[in-house]
Amino acid sequence: MIHRLLIANRGEIALRIVRAARELGMYSIVAHSEADSDSLAVQQADESICIGPAQATKSYLNVEAVLNAARQSRADAVHPGYGFLSENADFARAVKAAGMVFVGPDAAIIERMGDKSRARQTALEAGVPVVPGSPSAIRDLEEALAVAEAIGYPLLVKAAAGGGGRGIRIAEDAEALVKQLPMAQTEARTAFGDDRVYLERFISRARHIEVQILGDGERAVHFFERECSLQRRRQKVFEECPSPALDEATRDALHRSAVALAEHVGYFGAGTLEYLYDDLTGEFFFIEMNTRIQVEHPITEAVTGVDLVREMLRLARGEGLRFAQRDIQCRGWALELRINAEDTERDFFPSPGQVQRLVWPTGPGVRIDSALYEGYRMPPFYDSLVAKLIVWDECRDSALRRACRALDEFKLEGFATTAALHRRLLEDSEVRRGEVDTSFLERWLEGQTIPTPSEKEMVS
Repeated sequence: MIHRLLIANRGEIALRIVRAARELGMYSIVAHSEADSDSLAVQQADESICIGPAQATKSYLNVEAVLNAARQSRADAVHPGYGFLSENADFARAVKAAGMVFVGPDAAIIERMGDKSRARQTALEAGVPVVPGSPSAIRDLEEALAVAEAIGYPLLVKAAAGGGGRGIRIAEDAEALVKQLPMAQTEARTAFGDDRVYLERFISRARHIEVQILGDGERAVHFFERECSLQRRRQKVFEECPSPALDEATRDALHRSAVALAEHVGYFGAGTLEYLYDDLTGEFFFIEMNTRIQVEHPITEAVTGVDLVREMLRLARGEGLRFAQRDIQCRGWALELRINAEDTERDFFPSPGQVQRLVWPTGPGVRIDSALYEGYRMPPFYDSLVAKLIVWDECRDSALRRACRALDEFKLEGFATTAALHRRLLEDSEVRRGEVDTSFLERWLEGQTIPTPSEKEMVS
């Protein structure tokens, strides 16, 4: 049994886990940096422990500091949340070696599915379609040119150990590949400590669709799909569940492939399998797996009624998978709008500051996941996400209208956010029709006129 849970994260996800732990009767301990000593997660937890200075490398990414905190607080288990050490196989292995439960998959699965090249090969073994490309990491330029000739241009050069949209370059032709390959390898080495890259066909009209799964090491179930195509610089901005692009036959095939791959690797815990969907051909291709809870998990919870974080904890304490696939139903439509502390007038430059006034939207079908409160000074050292606005309604049109209403109610004074950007996006005719792809938002932003101060909405 898990009685004492250490939460090795910060912000809204740390608070989210504190709440789930409390509902299961677990004692929650938040490991925090000096910069987060006054955070809402620290205030709400049963206990907190400082693990180092503001710099993430000296606190949230410091394996020994987190392990020492877990030992000192007599934790039975560690929940890594998302980001930071959540997909670090060495950390998962060290937690287990210290006699504690890691709330997530085994280290070997993190290694296997966290490496894009190995994950791709694993998908092929499971009979899951992948984007045409190199079967494994590229050894040298000669091999890269031969593979490129076989799959055709344009193509993507991707870091094998990449994530979060980093370590990806586009090569339009052989000349570009000769230049991009060493640059991509250097970038991968700098960002991930691993210079291996692989090649993939570039899909010009791609949608980003992912499938949420839970597994108990033998059996897996899916919780339907999420569409995450509205992205800026390959960072997700706006997600919805289900996807407006799929017909029922494609949707069923997508879900079945995700479950097949999860069961093939004996997946344990919550995970997400990410796919590209080709809008022109109707094909879908597996691209990677996230071996953790996702930022956008609340919209899946909204349409299924299942608390995924609570289920992670139940699995970790040995309760087993409580669902058969037939038990999981998708009802209605949900949207998640990521609100970041970024100034859209200054090319989305981070704008951390102190919350001077805060009014959250409320009412039916509205949920806010955030660690903000009036008077809180947002530290400048971490991700700029300050809130997730999640709305649910019976159909997509109603959910879009509800999101507009919620944004109109939202007031935050003290620093700039992207809330007004979402309000304008929701009024776009193509967004309302669901006719988007992964490059849509950047094209849309290029054609937008930034409003003058008199035209700005209060939400900015």
